[in-house]
Amino acid sequence: MLGDMILRAFRLTVRVSAVVQSSCQCPALHSCRALHSSPVLWAGHNKWSKVKDIKIPKDAARARMIAKYTMMIRIAVREGGANPEFNVALAQLLEQCRNKNLPKATIEGAIKGAKSKQGAQYLYEASGPGGCMLLIEVLTDNNTRSHQEIKRIMVKHGGALCEGARRNFDRKGVVAASRDGISSEKALELAIEAGAEDVQETEDEEEKPILQFICDITSMKAVRSALESLGVHTLSAGLEFVSHTPSLLNHAQLETASTLLEALNDCPDVVRVWDNIHAQNSQGN
Repeated sequence: MLGDMILRAFRLTVRVSAVVQSSCQCPALHSCRALHSSPVLWAGHNKWSKVKDIKIPKDAARARMIAKYTMMIRIAVREGGANPEFNVALAQLLEQCRNKNLPKATIEGAIKGAKSKQGAQYLYEASGPGGCMLLIEVLTDNNTRSHQEIKRIMVKHGGALCEGARRNFDRKGVVAASRDGISSEKALELAIEAGAEDVQETEDEEEKPILQFICDITSMKAVRSALESLGVHTLSAGLEFVSHTPSLLNHAQLETASTLLEALNDCPDVVRVWDNIHAQNSQGN
């Protein structure tokens, strides 16, 4: 048996030697091996590129969204208490959080910490590029700091804090619903049938298309029930500032205004921003 093992080891040594000799005589073999290893290296690079270009921005956007909802929950709890059965605003926020799959621990922490964490709510009025009007809701423990930061952002992007912007908005009930392939014409028909005043096409924080049915505050619950009975999948209902005097902006102004809105929403103290921005049509340019 020992002899057989020695014989097999000898044959294996001969084969390995032959392979080494042939590789030395064939330079092309080296290039083939180098080329074969290249895709492995690039696969890792491509994977990182996708993470950097897609996942990281999405994670950052989701983190900002969670932070905003945490602040809104804190505001709702301070204004109406921690029991959603007796706090309509909080109940609506909790529903939105569930639809957006916010962590349960985060929601509970926001409710419990609402009383302990210092801070006050403010509504800033501002004008932006092209004369558009903005309402900026802020929750802060240092209004002087927040005021200076909001003012700096506005000036940097061609805007300014001002008085009177509030007159361009009405407080309305807004029922958000999934778009689900509903055409603009069909959305308008549904709005009329449900008793809504208007319907707007927009996107949520994750850039998913949604419909917003605008109605009087007192009829918000009835409009939502009517939409559900018509087969519309509603996501949430709440009170919002809705503009009644639109500001028509050209393409360049829209780009500047978009940059301004992004900068405001990235500010840690900003909860929400409402605007009256509308794009000019081809005849208006």
